[in-house]
Amino acid sequence: MTSDANGFDLFANDYDAWFSENQPLLESEVRLLAHLWPEPKPERVLSVGCGTGLFEAVLKRDFDIVVTDGIEPAEGMAAIARTRGMEVAIGTAEDGDFGEGLFDMLVFNGSSSYVSDLKGVFERAFHALRPGGYVMVIDVPRESSFGILYCLAAALDTWDHPLMAGVAPKSPYPMPFVRAANWHTTAERIDALEAAGFVVENTAQTLTTHPVRAGEEVEFPRDGHDSGDYVGVLARKTKRGHA
Repeated sequence: MTSDANGFDLFANDYDAWFSENQPLLESEVRLLAHLWPEPKPERVLSVGCGTGLFEAVLKRDFDIVVTDGIEPAEGMAAIARTRGMEVAIGTAEDGDFGEGLFDMLVFNGSSSYVSDLKGVFERAFHALRPGGYVMVIDVPRESSFGILYCLAAALDTWDHPLMAGVAPKSPYPMPFVRAANWHTTAERIDALEAAGFVVENTAQTLTTHPVRAGEEVEFPRDGHDSGDYVGVLARKTKRGHA
């Protein structure tokens, strides 16, 4: 991840606070993870860039989905995740210790946008998985409405600009997270997964309304990746993999 972990430490509590103010959006995104989650449920799961463990806690509470481990560069966020029952190591996607053949599933939920070398990180994920293991990558695509707005906000270095009037989300994502991101397209994520040796099994999406209206109501996920502002890709380590 190319972001400054210390900057994320300063906003660890703001991260949870933002989602607490946007409960329908949080529920919509959690439902996307649960929709894509494979059956039978993987036993040992690593969340890369787990943040405060908020999503993982909601998955456990509402869907009986358990994420056992996490890697997170910001100590402030990792400390909160540990209070939520996760084993969390400090590190980035590029330098954190994934181990070899230790996990049944790796999850990149909103964290792939803070990775510059997608293929390299996904290759590390491939080797961290047991045979038949899964990787799930869920994020805001650069080509989506939110992605375009985030890129514009980063270029302007503010949400408070005349170009944003009437089009920005009512409760915009905090600027420190927007500035630090590398927004990838869904095609770039899929290409990097396949180049790393994975076989894509499914895609799904949510947040299909205009960002101005996003978060007003809970949205249920649907398969595909043609129109969502939050898109998930589920891929598997199979015998056809070559990494």
